[in-house]
Amino acid sequence: MDFMSTAPRPDEDFTDRVRREWAETHPEVDTSPIEVMGRITRIGSQALQQLDRALDASGVSRAEFDVLCVLARSDRPLRASEVTAVTMLSGASTTKHVDRLARLGLVERLPFERDGRVVLLHLTESGRKLVDTEFPQRVERDRQFLAGLDEDECAVLAGLLRRIAANVESGIRR
Repeated sequence: MDFMSTAPRPDEDFTDRVRREWAETHPEVDTSPIEVMGRITRIGSQALQQLDRALDASGVSRAEFDVLCVLARSDRPLRASEVTAVTMLSGASTTKHVDRLARLGLVERLPFERDGRVVLLHLTESGRKLVDTEFPQRVERDRQFLAGLDEDECAVLAGLLRRIAANVESGIRR
């Protein structure tokens, strides 16, 4: 079989084709998890690529936007370690992104009164404005991705994905 040479069938999507190709090359492997996990991965990748393109005009990266969003959702300034925990960035990446966001005037560093070694991160008015502009557009893109699903279907899907997320977050390993 030539790689990716199999023509898609009319009722197939990308994930169906990948699963079929794996079944042809490794018939002994049950590829049924690809039905779900392959689609989750592909949807996530495509949604994030679209977010990257949408953020281009704002001058911030997706990771920087995530930092801004964490600060925007907080009712108080946060330590860098708190931002790191929520974004799942490394500490070094958080520092790099915060440095750039501070240079852009979107985040400011504040002294922590109880410990002079600790710096708190706070969203500036410009940072808040950027989030207030970009976040609703992101939610609208997400809404468009769900077109064709009714409210009940979205609720069922969210519940199923929540269960999968719990499995992943618990670190299930073999």
